[in-house]
This record gives sequence, C-alpha cells and structure tokens, in this order.
Amino acid sequence: MSDCFIPYGRQWIDDADIAAVTACLQSDYLTTGPAVSAFEAAFAQTVQASHALSCHSATAGLHLAYDGLGLKPGQCAIVPSITFVATANAARYCGADVILADVDPHSGLMTPQTLQAALAELQGRSGLVAPVHLAGVPCDMPALSALAKEQGLAVVEDASHAVGSLDESGAPTGACAHSDAAVFSFHPVKTLACGEGGMVTTQDAELADILSRTRSHGVVRDAAQFERAEGADEPWWYEMQTLGWNYRMPDINAALGLSQLNKLDRFAGRRRQLSQNYDELLVELAPHVLAPAGRPGVDPCRHLYNVQIDFAAFGLSRSQVMTGLREYGVGTQVHYIPVHQHPYYKALYGEKALPGAELYYERTLSLPLYPLMADEDPERVVRALGRVLGL
Repeated sequence: MSDCFIPYGRQWIDDADIAAVTACLQSDYLTTGPAVSAFEAAFAQTVQASHALSCHSATAGLHLAYDGLGLKPGQCAIVPSITFVATANAARYCGADVILADVDPHSGLMTPQTLQAALAELQGRSGLVAPVHLAGVPCDMPALSALAKEQGLAVVEDASHAVGSLDESGAPTGACAHSDAAVFSFHPVKTLACGEGGMVTTQDAELADILSRTRSHGVVRDAAQFERAEGADEPWWYEMQTLGWNYRMPDINAALGLSQLNKLDRFAGRRRQLSQNYDELLVELAPHVLAPAGRPGVDPCRHLYNVQIDFAAFGLSRSQVMTGLREYGVGTQVHYIPVHQHPYYKALYGEKALPGAELYYERTLSLPLYPLMADEDPERVVRALGRVLGL
C-alpha cells in the first residue's frame, strides 16, 4: 500500500507524451498548426462527431458554443446549480440571463423534473439548456433534449467531466445525438490533459464553421469567402467579418492532447476499475457514507469519485473530515459550491432556494481518483475515512 500523499486528482504524463511535446517544440509550429488539426480529427472520430473544434479551455468552448447558437441579451441559459461557475458565466459573457436549475440530491445531475421546474421561469424567453455530466455521469439527454426542443431551446452539453463516458445506447458522450454541441475540458485533473485546453463537438456543419471563425478573432482568410472581391488578388488580405476572440489551442497543447487521446481506453479502464474497488469497499461504511450515484444503463468514465457523507450523523463538519484525512495523507475536494450561492449570482438574481442542490452540496466529498493510483490506494483511502469518522 502506497504511503505517499494521495491528491484528489492528478495527470498521467509518460515518455510518449513528453516525446510528442518535444517533437512539437522542435517543429515549425508552436501556435496553431498540424497538431491541432490532427487532434481535432482524432477526437471527432473517437466521440463519433462530425466536427471537433479545439480551443484553449472548456470555458472558451462554452462561450463559443453559446455565442455560435445565437445566445444574446434578452435570452436565457438554463444551467444546473451544481457545476463549476463557468457553465453559467459563459451565458453572462453573451449578455444573457441565467436560470439556475435544481438537481437530483444524490447524483447532482439536472433531471427532466428539475428542468421542467426551471422552464417555468423562462416567461416566454428563448435561449438554451446546458446539462452538466457531473463527475462523468451522463444526464438523461433524450428526455432533457425533448423538453428543451418543445420550448425552442438549443442544447449544449457541458461534458467537461465526461470524455470516455457512454450513454444508454452505448454511444460516447460528444456524439451529440441529442444536443447541438458538447464541450470538453482537458485540464490536468481531467481524464485527458493538455495543460489547459477544450474541445467543442457538433454534428452541425454550419455551427462548426461559425466556431472556427469566432475562436480566431472572427477573421476569414479564405479568398472564396471574402466580401471584398479584389482581396483575392492580395496575398496578405484577410477580413474580420464578425466579432471573435483569441480562443485558439496552441500546437504544443494539441500535441500533448493527441498523445493522451491514444491512451483514453487505458485511462478510462483504470478509472472504472478504481471506481469499482471503491464501490465494494464503501459498502462497509453504509448507510452514512454512500458511493456516488449513477444512472441506470449508462457507463461513466468517472472524473470524480464524489461520495455522499452524512457529516451531521458523525457530529463532524466536512472541514474536520477533510483535515483528518489529510493527516492520513489523503487529499479531498468539494465539487461544487452551488452557483446560486455565489455572491455574484445572489446580487444579480437574489436569494434562491434549490433544495436538491443544497442537500447534494451539504453531503458531497470528492475522494482521490486518477489512473496512477496504486491498486491498494482505494483501501487506504476508505480505511482512513472510517478512522476519521470513528467507524
């Protein structure tokens, strides 16, 4: 059993990754170049999407997707309150309002029931719905999409946690069978690491074309698309035809991402095995400590192992438990503070009661989960948790 400190998450970088980045550093391209195109093509094939567009973060990807689907002032984005603030903030970047939806108190996921309640707040406004596949568990996309489409709303999956996850049909998250777009994160603690990076997938060629321009200042360099006819004869000519941003992914990051993508099956298999080990060990701590909730029929590649603990039943605060675990060499984290409890959103929309999100937050704790964990580490973590809780 390893005796070193176990963080809640950590990247896995091997010699192949280092070689891929080194080769890029020795090439002619450090910014956007051939590694970006190769990474996008391979990722699209992996998730069975027609188009994959890289960007420098999932936050940038969310902003691009929302903007590309026309989100604007006077419209709304419905976002679950249990998520990182970026899911909501991207709507504010577009000038739109945010409706914060409640979630299932056990899984932390937006459900058809919680979406239905949030739809009542639309008051005739248009916009989009952004379900979040929290911890890598796919939401009920067929049902959520059907409700959204009934109201004329676009659908963007925040799949930041869910690369490698499979839905009820066995399709990979990112295939966008029930959404307009899906957005992924390649932050180091995620399943695939690029240092920083994001990807937007879609089956919509028109949306993909819009995003390819807006992620690079809204600039067009293809002479066939110029509005100024004589520009075709001037090799330096380019046109900014719409407002855009510098959201491009550098080739260095894409080279690392492509190397990591080659190991996705290994990473996902390891995360599934470690999660199964945890599930079996935590039976001993039930019912006051529960393994993360899933959904019937889906096969998540878990980014987080987010247990539910009845801290009050043990007479301990979550801070005391986290401190106690750290003394045993176990790192933990909390995912997430409900968005509706952040000062910015309270100032904007006032106090809001979302009992499912509040109960989920009150009890959640993310235990260590990453492929480089030793086989015995889940036992060490659960044993430490039992000791801290006095079991």
